[in-house]
Amino acid sequence: MAISAIHIDEPKGKLGVLIPGLGAVTTTFIAGVEAIRRHLARPIGSLTQMGTVRLGRRTEKRAPLVKDFVPLAEIDDLVFGGWDIFTDDCYQAASKAGVLDRALLDQVADFLKGIRPWPAVFDQQFVKNLRGENVKKGRTKMALAEQVMEDIQRFQNETGAARLVMIWCGSTEVFLKPTPVHQTLAAFEEGLCSSSAEISPSMIYAYAALKLGVPFVNGAPNLTVDVPALLELALEKNVPICGKDFKTGQTLMKTIIAPGLKARLLGLRGWFSTNILGNRDGEVLDDPASFKTKEESKLSVLEYILQPELYPDLYKNFYHKVRINYYPPRGDNKEGWDNLDIFGWLGYPMQIKIDFLCRDSILAAPLVLDLVLFLDLAQRCPEMARKGIQEWLSFYFKSPMCAPNLYPEHDLFIQLMKLKNTLRHLRGEELITHLGLEYYD
Repeated sequence: MAISAIHIDEPKGKLGVLIPGLGAVTTTFIAGVEAIRRHLARPIGSLTQMGTVRLGRRTEKRAPLVKDFVPLAEIDDLVFGGWDIFTDDCYQAASKAGVLDRALLDQVADFLKGIRPWPAVFDQQFVKNLRGENVKKGRTKMALAEQVMEDIQRFQNETGAARLVMIWCGSTEVFLKPTPVHQTLAAFEEGLCSSSAEISPSMIYAYAALKLGVPFVNGAPNLTVDVPALLELALEKNVPICGKDFKTGQTLMKTIIAPGLKARLLGLRGWFSTNILGNRDGEVLDDPASFKTKEESKLSVLEYILQPELYPDLYKNFYHKVRINYYPPRGDNKEGWDNLDIFGWLGYPMQIKIDFLCRDSILAAPLVLDLVLFLDLAQRCPEMARKGIQEWLSFYFKSPMCAPNLYPEHDLFIQLMKLKNTLRHLRGEELITHLGLEYYD
């Protein structure tokens, strides 16, 4: 039976990328996009640019590139703007971050120097280890949200961007739990007008974006767009949202290894994880309140993947510890070390050791690109935009958003299947089940 493709508007014109936080991740992303546009480098790690989608039967051998299969914006059409508490332009910020070699940076220096941050919404109560001078002032938090909206509209007018996406690449805020001010849009707006202490800067950015119909991505573990009030606004405005917390280093390894343990029914007694990093993120996470936010994001992964309630003999009461240590000499080159105590046949113990010496922003930058392009795709597809939460993008997050009555899917391989089947669904192609019985009839 033929399957109808779903209508998606063509990506005409420029796509504006709005980013709160012009630090290491953002400057690595923007510099990388410009280097790719100038044919100085390749988009390694980007599913939208280098990934393929298998179509039909294996015997057909059809596997187009993702960017040829669905109508994504071209990276040549991206224009950038953002906010930061420091006044450094993107070239200065990238130089201080120390992620990219000077030789590469200098080849795109003219472009990076042209991107200067707008004053940011900032409250040190939410990020205690940072201080900056490039900060907005307003009588209320609603006034700050209105200033952000003015920035967005001015950027769109100056660049001529036809569409916009906002992606939070700012620092991890202190741990928050939802309160009454987060439960309804009316309560949230009243809280903005009264400058409620329970509304964080990231929520102000999310509110401003959604109010203007701009899709929003949360790349940090903050409580931000994942509250009922902002979900209500997203649904009211038919705006796609997703998050939270980019899945890059140690948690990426967990979502690869843990599904393998469960698939082979190998038991787990304990999983100890520690990290060292020295970038701005490491400095922020040196504050216990900010670390609590990150810790909650990291700890939830194993419980959801291993499902101890279904496998009590294998995973009940396993010990799971996560630590993050600020170590300035390491810079952006994070090291994640894991020790797993597992057991197999007849209960005999074994161990797995993982030492992942990774580059945090190098792993995050292609995720930023993919999320910007996919969320723009969702905004051009009325069927997807009206649903608000884009669970099919869980592949990119440590704490993926999902409908309030569901638990999140953390298994990386299930997430990837969901993402690619969503793309097949949009284009009217048969979903891949990997059953394969037809080959043996």
